[in-house]
This record gives sequence, structure tokens and C-alpha cells, in this order.
Amino acid sequence: MFWNRKIRFATRSPKWSKIRQQHLLENPLCANCGSQTDLEVHHIEPVHINPSRELDPTNLITLCSRYCHLAVGHLMDYKSWNINVINDTSVYFNKVKTRSYK
Repeated sequence: MFWNRKIRFATRSPKWSKIRQQHLLENPLCANCGSQTDLEVHHIEPVHINPSRELDPTNLITLCSRYCHLAVGHLMDYKSWNINVINDTSVYFNKVKTRSYK
């Protein structure tokens, strides 16, 4: 349990808020489902694994907090992370865009 608290309450860089805001301006949709609400900025490589990438724009992806962040970003377990999140979201988002209806 301590491990999880350590991650959850990790000290953020004072620059994080500005980087997060800029990322959301440039990426205003969930990369997985296209939602425009309840957005979170997900670190592809977790900050607790590599703190030097916390502010790296290439290490960020927008995911909604309704389902996509947990399911796709963390594979249904916040102790885990998905190293293939960019590819997985791209495949799923393409399916959402091209879905058919009767």
C-alpha cells in the first residue's frame, strides 16, 4: 500500500501545471475514445520510473478519466502501465471513428 501512496502523492515539478495545460490545449480529446470531457494527462513512462520525463511532451497522452485512463493507460490496475498506449489508443480510436450503425 505504501508503494501506491508514494506514486499517488509524488512531488510534481513546479512547471507541471503549465506543461499539463499546454498539452491539453494541443490535445483536447481523449486519444482513445475522443471524449472532450474529464480529461487527464497520462505519462506514458510513469514519473516514478523515470522522473526526468515528467515534463517531456513526448511522454504525455490525453486520456479521459471515465474509463480510458484506467483501462488503456494502466491496463485496469494503477500499479501497472501500458508501454503500448500510443498504438493501442490509435487502433481503438480508428475503430470508433469508423464504426458502423444499422
